[in-house]
Amino acid sequence: MSTFEWNKIAGSILLALLVIKVIDIAGDAMPHAKAPAKHAYPIEGVAQTQPAGGEAKEAKKAAPEVPAIAPLLAKASTEDGQKAARKCAICHSFDKGGPNKVGPALWGVLGGDIAEGSFAYSSALKGLAGNWDFEKLNKFLHDPKGFAPGTKMAFAGVKNDKERAALIAYLRSLADNPVPLP
Repeated sequence: MSTFEWNKIAGSILLALLVIKVIDIAGDAMPHAKAPAKHAYPIEGVAQTQPAGGEAKEAKKAAPEVPAIAPLLAKASTEDGQKAARKCAICHSFDKGGPNKVGPALWGVLGGDIAEGSFAYSSALKGLAGNWDFEKLNKFLHDPKGFAPGTKMAFAGVKNDKERAALIAYLRSLADNPVPLP
């Protein structure tokens, strides 16, 4: 090949590299869409992204208080709670003597010790003393990571008060001797 042919090949390669670089620079110069700080439509059971830095602390401080469960339990239905518990059945069993799944078996959970049994609980739950009473279960089901920071439970929580009360009423029924209502 002559020198002229080699010059055409080298020129073609340089031109291709130049076009690639121009496209790269143009792509960087274009505006990028930013992820919204809050979902337009909240999806139940999916954790929302936390703001970065000091905003996360402020957001945690501004978190609403969980209403007392006793008045809500008076109107709660175990049938509605059983329907609400369907999404829990992916990770938990509800049968007496049922197996642990990704989460612990929930038969007799209300009134039982926190982090008891053969399930490998997180240190966050093992560090909590006492039994699961109505209020503790209410707060945990509302925001598991807020109640026990470091818990393995990846569920975002049940934010609807009536649904949470029905779920607790259903969990109360899962015992040989159900805990008396408050």
